[in-house]
Amino acid sequence: MDENTPSPAAVRRVACIGTGVIGGGWVAHFLARGFRVSAWDPAPDFEARLRRLVEAAWPALTELGLADGASRENLVVAETLEQAVAEAEFVQESAPEDLAVKRDLLARIDAATPPGVVVSSSTSGYGMTEMQVDCATPQRLVVGHPFNPPYLIPLVEIVGGERTERWAVEWAAEFFAATGKSVIVLDREVPGFTANRLQEAMWREALHMVANGEATVAQIDASITEGPGLRWPLLGPCLTFHLAGGEGGMAHMLDHFGPSLKSPWTRLEAPELTDELREAMVNGCEEAAGGASIAELVAARDRALIAVLRAIKDVRRDLL
Repeated sequence: MDENTPSPAAVRRVACIGTGVIGGGWVAHFLARGFRVSAWDPAPDFEARLRRLVEAAWPALTELGLADGASRENLVVAETLEQAVAEAEFVQESAPEDLAVKRDLLARIDAATPPGVVVSSSTSGYGMTEMQVDCATPQRLVVGHPFNPPYLIPLVEIVGGERTERWAVEWAAEFFAATGKSVIVLDREVPGFTANRLQEAMWREALHMVANGEATVAQIDASITEGPGLRWPLLGPCLTFHLAGGEGGMAHMLDHFGPSLKSPWTRLEAPELTDELREAMVNGCEEAAGGASIAELVAARDRALIAVLRAIKDVRRDLL
């Protein structure tokens, strides 16, 4: 660890590079936790978009509870990347999923960020090993993969690259946990990390069913929201199946249902994204939305997530 590396608990100044849906969500999260946030994005209109996102997120964050000192006034919009990270004690990068862009941007961030400061990437699928190749001090770079919206969903998956030193992973885990995140530290790099791989498997199966006329968008979504999805916030897929085994638990479940794993219930190869499939998905989503706008759907989703998070917290408190 560099002698200039701050303690995770002592961090007060955060830089967010890239302020789209994910990056802007990170900005809202850090502001709500009381940090001073310096943000930069190459888009000429990013400030207006970013402030609208923060404004839209703030009511939900206020309802959940703001940290001492939390304020939207703590957002500073930088004119350059270098200005944004000049005094940062932690940097979160959230550029588009383009490997060349990621490599170039992380190299610029690495060159401009004070020594010893941990730099985290919000990549959804790239490994840090392939992103840190042009960095002068790659030992401090980690992946900090969130789930959308980052200001409400607590998950962040952390993993380093081949040139990342262990201290940086441990530092990032402690820092994210201190900001209220639920942290998973991965033992090794895997494309897509954990949550995205599981989500992608379900998504591909959904596309297959729509492409083959086996189910509609509305039926697929209802099959999760009205079925297994209600169990997953508390237990997840593994403990759900553990309970499916009754008193025998997972062992009985595997012994009893193991042969069904060979049944043709899933197709993990991605279907061809034809014009017909694309149209079916787009039209199906518009029908399922029932005329609601994206903004209305986001607001409704946030209210629902707050209710789910509070309910789970109450149940866990009763159990422990």
